Amino acid sequence: MDKVLIVEDDAAVREALAQTIELADLTPVTAGSFVEAKDMITAEFDGVILSDIRMPGRDGFHLLEYAHDQDPELPVILLTGEGDIPMAVRAMSMGAFDFLEKPCSGADLVPVLTRGLKTRNLVQENRRLKAELEAGDPASRLIFGVSPQSNALRVKARAAARAGTEVLVCGAPGSGISKVAEVILMGSARAKAVFEKRAAAGLARDELKTLWCKCAGGTLFLDEIGALPADSQMLLVDLLEQGGTWLIAGSTQDLSQLTSQGFSVELFYRLEVMQVRIPALHERPEDIPVLFRHYVAQAAEQSGLDTPEIGEEVISDLVSREWPGNARALMSEAMRFVLGLGQEARDGGLGLVERMAQVERSLLSEALRKADGQARQAAEALKLPRKTFYDKLAKYSLKPDAFRRES
Repeated sequence: MDKVLIVEDDAAVREALAQTIELADLTPVTAGSFVEAKDMITAEFDGVILSDIRMPGRDGFHLLEYAHDQDPELPVILLTGEGDIPMAVRAMSMGAFDFLEKPCSGADLVPVLTRGLKTRNLVQENRRLKAELEAGDPASRLIFGVSPQSNALRVKARAAARAGTEVLVCGAPGSGISKVAEVILMGSARAKAVFEKRAAAGLARDELKTLWCKCAGGTLFLDEIGALPADSQMLLVDLLEQGGTWLIAGSTQDLSQLTSQGFSVELFYRLEVMQVRIPALHERPEDIPVLFRHYVAQAAEQSGLDTPEIGEEVISDLVSREWPGNARALMSEAMRFVLGLGQEARDGGLGLVERMAQVERSLLSEALRKADGQARQAAEALKLPRKTFYDKLAKYSLKPDAFRRES
């Protein structure tokens, strides 16, 4: 999303603005009047508007009013050549995103456009997420992310909900196993039946049998199934044969390896039929901004505080990190951010080398994202020799495939 709609009646000025915008790697769309631009000014326009104020016929103020009738959050930047302060005040009071004087240098113009585009991107992303929350199925509403891995997770969760067989939800610590288990349940035919969640560790045979009977016709979720006592594992295999209760199990451990340490082979093969694996955050860095913004909004609502602005430097820092604690750690970071604790304390202990590494990793990730995971294009964009580029990818454990969007 990098479109800039230029509305300017002077052809020479219009062309100069378009060239400046192109040099900034943005996409200019030009119009010589409000009438010519009108059909492009919609709530779905994925960019910002840059308009002269003084134009024959409908002027920039009329354009501003029209744009905000279509979408009050559409950024409109107004230009004038007269240095008229009252005009600037009027423009800002009417909701203009910013106000600049002609002639306008690229150094003055591009930062304003970039800020406007970031604002527009955030608005449309929030709208899309809200639409999914209001209209989508449980997987669409509750599993956030724009990466191919997140799309695959939603597909697998839906399949598990339909299948009705035992389900094993696995992932790294903090990845949200319990949440995904609930998403699977909500998408199933047993969504409104009884549902019990229990930790498998220390669950004795008698308690397990009681739970199984209590959940008849419904669902039992056993977290960290690998920690279930051996005698309870034997009972669970028998109960699964009897049926009547749907089992969803969760595990942060590789159960295939646990079988060599005594975990029931029979139980493992029952659970292996339908595995739903949650990808770690480092496998899908493009999801980090989406998740963080969601968690920040959630934390602000819970704490009764205003949602703080999330700057590009914050996002770059987040994407550059490994997140061994996955979604849970990112959630905690969002709460600290809302409370005003931010990154200062953590960054204060970093030296120049560490901070430069963060920036380098962020730039590599952004180039891969823009190139849709095409390493050659990303290397060219960064003006790096391919060998150097691949060496840096290896250094930061970045995989081009993780940045490819679904076609």
